[in-house]
Amino acid sequence: MRILLWHGYLLGGTGSNVYTRALAREWSHAGHKVVVFSQEPSPEQYDLGGAEVVRPDIGRLLPVFVLDRYEGFDARRLPELTKAERERYVAANAEALREHLPADLVFANHVLLGGPVAAASGARYGVKAHGSELEYAMRGNQELSAWGREALAGAEAVFVGSEHIRDVLEELVGHVDRVHVVPPGVDVDEFVPIPRDEALRRLLDESRADPPNPGNSNERLPDEGNAERLEAFLAADEPTVLYFGKLMHNKGVHVLLEALRDVDARAVIVGFGDHRSELESLAPERALFTGPLEHRHLAQLIPLTDVTVVPSIFPEAFGMVAAEAAAAGSLPLVANHSGLAEIAAGVAAEYPEADRDLTSFASGDAVDLAEKLRRLLALAPGERDELAEAARRAVVTRWSWTGVSQRLLEPFA
Repeated sequence: MRILLWHGYLLGGTGSNVYTRALAREWSHAGHKVVVFSQEPSPEQYDLGGAEVVRPDIGRLLPVFVLDRYEGFDARRLPELTKAERERYVAANAEALREHLPADLVFANHVLLGGPVAAASGARYGVKAHGSELEYAMRGNQELSAWGREALAGAEAVFVGSEHIRDVLEELVGHVDRVHVVPPGVDVDEFVPIPRDEALRRLLDESRADPPNPGNSNERLPDEGNAERLEAFLAADEPTVLYFGKLMHNKGVHVLLEALRDVDARAVIVGFGDHRSELESLAPERALFTGPLEHRHLAQLIPLTDVTVVPSIFPEAFGMVAAEAAAAGSLPLVANHSGLAEIAAGVAAEYPEADRDLTSFASGDAVDLAEKLRRLLALAPGERDELAEAARRAVVTRWSWTGVSQRLLEPFA
């Protein structure tokens, strides 16, 4: 097939960005001709499997769901754009797509603005709904919800990552035909358990290769001097807890930091966001903040940790972070709600019955989180290894990218 894969943002860091580049890589490796449309200024740093790359000219205005800084753009939350601004953005992207037709399929990320962009291309299209546009833009906004409903009406298939997102989508736009639940995937060849000494050596090598970031002035780059800081922090083999994701209130990092006060463990906190300085002030003494890290770092860091916590207090479409951690040998522990609960259930199904409650904790409950962390960290080495093998087995069986990418194309066969 010839597939035009549209994504309005970058290709690194956040969930939908990773999702896009993973699909491009898997579809290309499967023999499809893929053209990726995004605003990534440096696509050469990512493995897209040889896919062609296009950067549509949209001007300076970039509609976003969560306000971050984007170099070269004036980022503004989608609900704050005028109708004329939205239409100009859609028209510019649709024009870029039409220049690369004919194609067998336009696959667009995000109900908004991916749905309207794909519809305006005039080609056969499918749409992948993510939690971000639903919760941060469309919820409570009747105009945007109606626009999303109109765009999805013409889609040949609509994909959601979990039953939770299927319910949210229907709540916001009404009944949608041709909806398929296909969870996001994990690169089970990249995220693998690695012996401790080798993982630490690789992590330090990757950190030494990071670009300069004097004074940590660029929040989207790893912190300056991470190699030296990580080497000292991780030198001893001690109980270690990991968080990686956005540093914003809805991600619940403050809940984790509160829980860690009652847990004998150190913590590595990975990510960027407008709550970083506040979270650093709340953190216990044995917590290291690194700034954002890419997959090339995380694939080495995760095997050095015992537990990876996903403490979000806001609905999540899917627990990608938890699945990646499980694949690489770090036991996942997630807040028990929304798409995260589906990850917890999938992993728990592979655990011995006595340990099945150790995949999740009550949302926002630092006491319950601390108690689960203490139990996980107290496991004997053999017991921990048994759970780690079971967690990886759950990921390989349910959420490998190879299987996910194939399932996404089945409705168009």
